[in-house]
Amino acid sequence: MWMFLQESYTFPTFLFGYFIGILLLLVLQRFIPDAFYLRRAINILKLVKLFIKELLLSNIEIVKLVYKPKLNVEPGIFTLPTVLKSDWEITLLANLITLTPGTLSVAVSDDNSEIFIHAMELDDIEESIKSIKETFEKAIMEVTR
Repeated sequence: MWMFLQESYTFPTFLFGYFIGILLLLVLQRFIPDAFYLRRAINILKLVKLFIKELLLSNIEIVKLVYKPKLNVEPGIFTLPTVLKSDWEITLLANLITLTPGTLSVAVSDDNSEIFIHAMELDDIEESIKSIKETFEKAIMEVTR
């Protein structure tokens, strides 16, 4: 709208108008029932950062396992209870788990309350569940709710 009023269709005019719009949204936030949209965008960036961090750390762990002189792994399948409700949230969580090396989402229960996960190295089931709940599940809830 600012570009239209200024009759200038350049990037600096767009940026200036965008910042004016953000300031107006912040000032009028109490009259808008939904959460401020930039908060959700920031949470999406945090989720992407978390995924990249977990991806790098798990890749390092897999490389350590593979290059050991004697391969001593204890694979297993465990059940992850989840509080996520929508199909989109559960699909995102299952895909993030699968994309992280060393873990694979095998199935989702019929009532969408549990995800069955295969882990290449399963030392402590409770620790694995706690780790996923405190990282991926928490970040997904911040983005979607």
